[in-house]
Amino acid sequence: MHIRKAIDDIVKFTDNVEKDIFISDNLLSSAVLYQFNVIGEAIIYVDESILGNYNYPWHKVRSFRNLISHEYFNIKLDAVWGIIKNDLPELQSVIEKILENEFR
Repeated sequence: MHIRKAIDDIVKFTDNVEKDIFISDNLLSSAVLYQFNVIGEAIIYVDESILGNYNYPWHKVRSFRNLISHEYFNIKLDAVWGIIKNDLPELQSVIEKILENEFR
């Protein structure tokens, strides 16, 4: 549920926002990065046997969390925007399937 909420927050924060605004707005980008950190941390607590049932590159979620936490000043907000627009919808879909199939 924490992952779902963090994804929902990222979507809400970036809805109707242009890429250049996201990149220039430190408060917004920091809030989004925090939510990605929550996602990466929460994934650690989902049992591997559950994650293994879903074809998704879970290592990328964990790696992104590590980047945010340990290499904060090397983060390229342009790349984060790409993750929001290109990768987050798939993660959202997989998380919804997991919640529906595994936790109901």
